[in-house]
Amino acid sequence: MKLSFTTRGWASLSFDMYANIAEEMKFGGFELYDLFKHRHYMDKGQPLHTYAVASTMRSLRDRNIEIANLDTSLDLGKIESKDDILWTIEMAGTMRVPFVSAEVMTDDEDLVRRALTAIVPAAQKAGITFLLKTRGIYVDTKRLMNILDEFAEDCLGVLWDMHHPYKDHGESADTTIKNLGGYVKLVHIRDIDENGDYTIIGEGKLPVADMMRALSSIDYDGYVSLEWKPEWSEAVQDYEFIFPHFINYMNRFENRRPNRRKLYLNHDGTGEYIWKKDELIDLTFPQVLDRVVEEFPNQYAFKYTTLDYTRTYEEFREDVDNFARALVSLGVKAGTKVAIWATNVPAWYITFWAATKIGAVLVTVNTAYKIHEAEYLFRQSDTHTLVMIENALDSNYREIINEICPELKDNEPGKPLHAKRLPFLRNVITVGYRDRGCLTFEETMARANMVPREQILYMASKVKTGDVCNMQYTSGT
Repeated sequence: MKLSFTTRGWASLSFDMYANIAEEMKFGGFELYDLFKHRHYMDKGQPLHTYAVASTMRSLRDRNIEIANLDTSLDLGKIESKDDILWTIEMAGTMRVPFVSAEVMTDDEDLVRRALTAIVPAAQKAGITFLLKTRGIYVDTKRLMNILDEFAEDCLGVLWDMHHPYKDHGESADTTIKNLGGYVKLVHIRDIDENGDYTIIGEGKLPVADMMRALSSIDYDGYVSLEWKPEWSEAVQDYEFIFPHFINYMNRFENRRPNRRKLYLNHDGTGEYIWKKDELIDLTFPQVLDRVVEEFPNQYAFKYTTLDYTRTYEEFREDVDNFARALVSLGVKAGTKVAIWATNVPAWYITFWAATKIGAVLVTVNTAYKIHEAEYLFRQSDTHTLVMIENALDSNYREIINEICPELKDNEPGKPLHAKRLPFLRNVITVGYRDRGCLTFEETMARANMVPREQILYMASKVKTGDVCNMQYTSGT
């Protein structure tokens, strides 16, 4: 469980203040509320300006802070909300914020369906999950479950606004979780007293302990976010009281969670390791990455200084999973040979981990190879999919592959290639440039939504520790 707060009710504070509060009070993050009404954040010199947003998000990560959600007051049942929702989704994708949330107050599910039909592809493109709140017509969570099941999309989920189903529909926490289960991606909490008025957490009648137990039953490890507007109580106006009280109260539930697995200190006691030094690890590569993400989700995995690529372990695994899904959409399966012909670029690592995720075999290509060596490797290894940069050293990979496969110039990108000299090659993916007959790396990534995440998780479960994962061609030395 992680704790955050929503900026709803605190519009008088600046973006920097939100970040400072989160850091000083040890929140994991905060939610920006109704960003579409605060577009001044995108003005020149502001934190979310086009040229500043990447730096802003990196700065937050360096401070161990996340923007957990772009929360909105938008009503999905109103046609006029659509453009603002789509804009917010696009911003979430740019900011790498995982969620955008909205409510449905207007009881017209035909309008909701039409809105979701437009929202789903936008959310998939942005790489975010769109959350429907358990309020309005969806305080009845069984009704909400039905609309989600109807769409059955990975990019749709639920923001459990805890008090609304309980207060407005008489629904117990167990019933809510029974209905929604894994759809719950984010939680909002605020307490109410006997008169139905809002009060600070733990001072009202909201069965918080029951709700936290219900969350624990599905191993929920996302954010529980405090909602508080100063106008709800004349006596409780100061965030310097409200927020620390919330953290102190919620810590009682954190203490009930299982202890972290044992880690091993390095020699100087300055760092921790998951496995003992010099011991073989009886895990597959997908299991290794999952274990690292479990322990160090917010620690940097990659931070390129000359390329626009900075990822935590959790973010890197997301890239890996998406590329694995894209590879499957191109016909890659367990045992398929995927060649990588590149220098030290992010695509090299993404390709390796994605291939091992689905049981494919990575074929590493020497960056100094000329045409005859490259052709031999691709043919002898039965390479099915090639991921390549344009050139390195004195080798022009682009010219080489076009000479070996003149059929590329007439091939439709994304359609299987049939080349006389490389009869098993079906796909060429270019990194950092575009060429005829090839998909770019970004275009390939966009195909992830063609394959459900569950499929690659199933494929990963079939990978064994003794499976071949890499073919290397050496000079014989």
